[in-house]
Amino acid sequence: MLGTRQPEVYGRETLSDIEHACRAHASWRGLEMDFRQSNSEGELVTWIQQAKGHYAGIIINAAAYTHTSVAILDALLAVELPTVEVHLSNIHQRDAFRHHSYVAKAARGMICGFGSHGYILAIDALSRLLGDPGVASA
Repeated sequence: MLGTRQPEVYGRETLSDIEHACRAHASWRGLEMDFRQSNSEGELVTWIQQAKGHYAGIIINAAAYTHTSVAILDALLAVELPTVEVHLSNIHQRDAFRHHSYVAKAARGMICGFGSHGYILAIDALSRLLGDPGVASA
């Protein structure tokens, strides 16, 4: 639905547009990536659990599950991988129920409010967490 659902909140870029930009940026950073989307909480939990031993870190936009899913939180805590949480909109400027994130307890940081560019920022953040010396330090 990305690109058509509430474009004033989530922007006009499609999921495919975001994936293309992420792949290009990750490649430029020298990173390989797997890009997935599901509307199923159980499938997301399974993917997170399968990440341990196969991936160095996780960038996740849990969408509405951010505010409701203890299962996703538990999976992220169990895999013990550096995790960056991303949201297209600034969840703190929206409805009060969106201000709480279960994912935040497992994430090293959260990027929100920068639209699709947040994913690029998340790739840079994860790269830094993984020890890439090419990522500027503050």
